[in-house]
This record gives sequence, C-alpha cells and structure tokens, in this order.
Amino acid sequence: MEDKKQQTQPKQEQKKTAEPIQQTPREQPQDPKDAQIKDLINTLQRLQAEFENYKKRIQKEQTEFAKLANENLIVELLPILDNFNLALKQTKAQDNFSKGVELIYSQLIDLLEKKGLQKIVTGEKYNVHLHEALLQEVSDKEKGTILEELQSGYKLNEKIIRLAKVKISAGKK
Repeated sequence: MEDKKQQTQPKQEQKKTAEPIQQTPREQPQDPKDAQIKDLINTLQRLQAEFENYKKRIQKEQTEFAKLANENLIVELLPILDNFNLALKQTKAQDNFSKGVELIYSQLIDLLEKKGLQKIVTGEKYNVHLHEALLQEVSDKEKGTILEELQSGYKLNEKIIRLAKVKISAGKK
C-alpha cells in the first residue's frame, strides 16, 4: 500500500531559478521626451478639431442671425404690401398709373420671395394654425368653410410670421 501512496502523491517539482527577461527595443521604456512629444501632438490634434467645430458652429449661428434680421424687416414691409394689394383691387381702369403700381408690386413680391417669404394659400377649410377668423357669417356652406380672405398671411423660411385673416361660415341657415 505504501507503493500506492507514493504513486498518488504528486512529485515535488524542482525549483527553477528566475531568468532575466530580455526586452526588445519596442518594450523598453520610452524616452520622456518622446512621451512629451506624443502628448503635445495629441493635444494639438484635439485643439485643431475643436477649432474646426467652433468655426462650423459660428457659421451656422451667423446664418440663423441673418434670417432673423430679415424677418424683422419683412414684417415691417407687410403693411406696405397689403396697401399695394388693396390699391390694385380698387383700380378697375387699366391706365398707365395702375400699370406702374402693378409693376412695383410685382418687383416687391419677387424681392421678398427671394428672401424666403411665402404667401399662405387660403384653402377651403379653416385651419387654426394658418388662419385667424375675424368674422363669421351664416351661409349655405358648411361650418368652418372660408368665405373670404381679408388679409394675406405669410411664412418666412417655413416659419409663420403672420396668420391669414379670414371670414368663415357659421353654418347653414
């Protein structure tokens, strides 16, 4: 049985002496100057990327500012546009004066459209987001149907700057 005990017990391994690990040139510690250079390069690259992002953000903000500046000007021009429109509706005779006013009106509309102004198209149905109901009138038409546009509404660069003022049907008699 002693033979069996000797066989089952693990053999004691001989202790090995530690050999020094040889380092390759890649594994050797870096020179402090090289580490500092790499750190400075990384910092420079981050600063360069941040500066590019800053330039893009400033350019976008300037574009938005210009749009807002145009909005204030156009809002002030809208009453003039309305008066031209009313004057053209009142003139029945086509004389030279009314042709001149029509030409000026056309030029003003073209200029404002180039700057992003769009007229809100007044449809058949009243839309609270596009129209402001000033009057209601009993008519043969369904309730909420637009009967007449009293003042045009406008959008500037897809933003509503003035609702269309309308007269709507109050329902059938």
